[in-house]
Parts: sequence; C-alpha cells; structure tokens
Amino acid sequence: MFDLTGKIALITGSSKGIGLAIAWQMARAGASVIISSRKKDACDQVSEMMLGEGLSVKSIPCNVGVKEEVEKLVKNTRVKFGNIDILVCNAATNPVFGSLSNLPDQAFEKLVKVNIQSTLWLSQLVVPQMVESGGGSIILLSSIAAIRGNAFIGAYGMTKAAESALARNLAVEYGPSNIRVNAICPGSVKGDRMKRVINSKAKLLKTTPNKIQKEFELMTSIRSFVTKEDIASMVVYLLSDHSKNISGQSISIDGNTERMI
Repeated sequence: MFDLTGKIALITGSSKGIGLAIAWQMARAGASVIISSRKKDACDQVSEMMLGEGLSVKSIPCNVGVKEEVEKLVKNTRVKFGNIDILVCNAATNPVFGSLSNLPDQAFEKLVKVNIQSTLWLSQLVVPQMVESGGGSIILLSSIAAIRGNAFIGAYGMTKAAESALARNLAVEYGPSNIRVNAICPGSVKGDRMKRVINSKAKLLKTTPNKIQKEFELMTSIRSFVTKEDIASMVVYLLSDHSKNISGQSISIDGNTERMI
C-alpha cells in the first residue's frame, strides 16, 4: 500500500534507534535511502546489512551540528542518487537533564544548533530541489515533550516544540509547490535513548531504574512504551500517497501520555 519506489530519501541519525527503524521501512517500501550519522563505521555497517537484503542504500556520515558537513551531506546525496524526494530529520541531542534553572549556556546552544538549526539548514538546502522536481515530503522528529511540560527534559522539549512550529510554517510556505511537511511527536520509545533518560532520572531522584521505568509506563493509557517500529510505520504512511492531504501536522505516537514525570 505504501509504495516509495523511485523515491530518494535522506534521513539523519539513522545508524541506530528510531532513525534506523525508519530507514529500514523506507527502503523496504522501495525508496533509495541515504544512511547518515556522525560515525562513518556505524553508517557503513548499517548500509552493508541493508545491502545484504537487496535494498538500495548508501552511507554518508555527517555531524548535523556543523553546517559545512550538512552542506556536504546534501551535495553528496545528489551526486550518489539525484534530487532528494524525502527528507527525514531525526538526528537530535539532549546533553542535559533537570531543571531549566540550572541549564548551562553551552548545553542550550548545542541543543539549539543540533535540534533546530540543523533542521532549518537541511530544509533550506533540500526544499529548492524539491520545488525544481515538482514536490516532496519532509518529516521532522519532534517529541511528546514539545506538547507536555516536565521538569526533567524541559530544554529538549523547547527545541522540539520549535521543530513542530517549523513543520507548520514550512508546510504553509511550500504547500503550493507540492511539498508536504509534518512532525511526529514520539512518547516514551523503548530503546537505548530511553534507557539513558531512565538512568539519569533514577540517579537524580536517588532511586532505581526499574522504578523509574515503571513510572514511565504508567504515564500512558496503554501502560507500555511505544516501539521504534510504531514510529517508522507512521513515517512511511506520511510519505506515501495515502496521506496526500496531510501536511503541517504534529502527530503524537505516545500511547496517550496522560502526564509526564
């Protein structure tokens, strides 16, 4: 149903976690996918695995916090595959946990550069070629923390709220050029990133990771974590022709988060 055959897809932060799950599903749906993250070895390893399945994929490492590397990433993608039809901005960072009253300037500047500015850079570089090609689709990975306030990852949530706003504004600007832009707001997603959050929270509260994990699970109506595959499936749907009238939206995939801790 969700055929992406012939589409060229660039996804950042795609050597592990949610990004990797999205890359697999896009490639299995027929897209030619560029795997990208900071570490070349990790990108190459993922690329080799996917090539072994007969999928169309290449790897290009990139630190999205460095504008010159972002420019090189887009340029090399066009050299290897051609114009980009799909852009998925997944790479993100969260170098600090806890109260905003203790937020160091350096940590906030890193959050802004990696989580917001890099997404804007990528959009500025890719949108003109999408316009030239007659259209395209952009997905920004936001967060439930963009919607619900909390006292633990507030700075991260601020940057993710900005990404949701960016999706809405890009959708307005470029909808007439047949470019759709949406944001996805994952909740607590099972995986390594969630483990880091749980461990940091446990350390801050001087309790056990198991107790914090249970509290996170109880935050949702479904009483469990979301999976990476849940996110990836929504991305592929939003990239397909079945969602041709969906744009400018921030879609939560969070098990109906009732509260945050």
